[in-house]
Amino acid sequence: MIRVLIVEDDARIAQAHDSYVRRVPGFTPVGIAHTGRDAIRAATQAVAEGEPIELVLLDIGLPDIGGLEVSAALARLSPRPDIIAITSARDLAMVRAAVAHGVALYLLKPFPFAAFRDKLERYLEFRAALPAEESALTQHDIDRAFGALRTPDPKASVPKGISPPTLEEISRALRAAPQGLSATDAGRAVGVSRVTAWRYLEQLATAGAVERQTDYGRAGRPQVRYVWRR
Repeated sequence: MIRVLIVEDDARIAQAHDSYVRRVPGFTPVGIAHTGRDAIRAATQAVAEGEPIELVLLDIGLPDIGGLEVSAALARLSPRPDIIAITSARDLAMVRAAVAHGVALYLLKPFPFAAFRDKLERYLEFRAALPAEESALTQHDIDRAFGALRTPDPKASVPKGISPPTLEEISRALRAAPQGLSATDAGRAVGVSRVTAWRYLEQLATAGAVERQTDYGRAGRPQVRYVWRR
């Protein structure tokens, strides 16, 4: 079982990640840290106790120190944990910096469980492709291990019936609306029906990216607004 530390400042999202990890065979969550300093402290203590963290699911936007600083600190541990960045940061400079700091995989929020599972399974294949004992690797060993980290089928990251471009458009509209959007508003914003928008909004809510809020202040039936988690 691969020992996993979850680093996420939002308690609800952290618990969602914890439940996701428990659903993927071969992995076990051993702790949750809500700040960068807590993450470094937990990983350091695990090494001292002889039960090192093997994989860190790392949010880049932490409240105290940046995720990349956390990654640099974890790299000084022996053995050092591998890192999968789980973040909404999608600018090119950040992605390049993450790679430079040893991030093995990069998963953008919001995401469905299928995308999460795919990343963990590919990481498991990466580890299995490497020799168990310390030894000089062949080119075949290296190519096979790094090949396991690639995702050949982009459809694997979203559930059936969900289009990644439409999901991105809905997400962008929500991020631009601080007070949130109803399914009707979201549908109008991206040019889809209310029912279609509702399906995508519910997918984002299931992934923990948005919060449902019920508006009782208008006449008629209460209306659900979906608010992007900041």
